[in-house]
Amino acid sequence: MNKDHPLAWHAALISVSQHHRFWLQDRGSLTRRIQNCCAKFCVKRVFQSLSRIYEDEQRVMGLRASELALVREVYLYCGDTPVVFAHSVVAHKDLRGAWRGLSGLGNKSLGTVLFTNPKIKRTPLEFKKISRGHFLYDRACARLSVKPHNLWARRSLFTLHGQSILVTEVFLPAILDLTL
Repeated sequence: MNKDHPLAWHAALISVSQHHRFWLQDRGSLTRRIQNCCAKFCVKRVFQSLSRIYEDEQRVMGLRASELALVREVYLYCGDTPVVFAHSVVAHKDLRGAWRGLSGLGNKSLGTVLFTNPKIKRTPLEFKKISRGHFLYDRACARLSVKPHNLWARRSLFTLHGQSILVTEVFLPAILDLTL
C-alpha cells in the first residue's frame, strides 16, 4: 500500500512532539506506564462484540471481508479522565485457541495479559495521525467534551502460537497532562 494512501500506517514518526513521541514509541506495557503516572487508574470497556472489521485491519490480520472477529474497545482512565482509547481485534477462530480468555476480560486490562506471558511476541509499532471521519477518531472522541483536530494512534500485532491479536491505541489529549 502506498505510504500516502488514506489507510496507510507508518513505521516512523514524523512531525510529532517529544512528549507524544515518548508515549507513542514505548514498547512496554502502556497500562503499566499510565499506572505509574496516575494515582487512580481504571479500564472501562465500552464495546465488545463479534463483528466485521475494517479493510486495513482485515489486511493486517489476514482475514477475508466475510470473516468475523471479536472487537473489544476500552478507555484507560486516570482518575475521571480518559487518556487512551484502545481497540483490539482477534479473529473469531482464534478465540478457541491462544486467545480464548479474551472474551471474559471485562474491565480488566488486556495489557496485563499481553505483557505477563513471555511467549507472546509483538511486531514493530505502526503509527497514524487520525482525524474526524476516521472510524478510530470518531469512536475515541465519543467521551470527549472537546474534540481535538487530530489524535495520534499506534498499533501492533501480538502473536501467540501463530494466532494474532491486533491492538490499536489512540492517545487522547489528557495523556500529555500525565507527569512522566
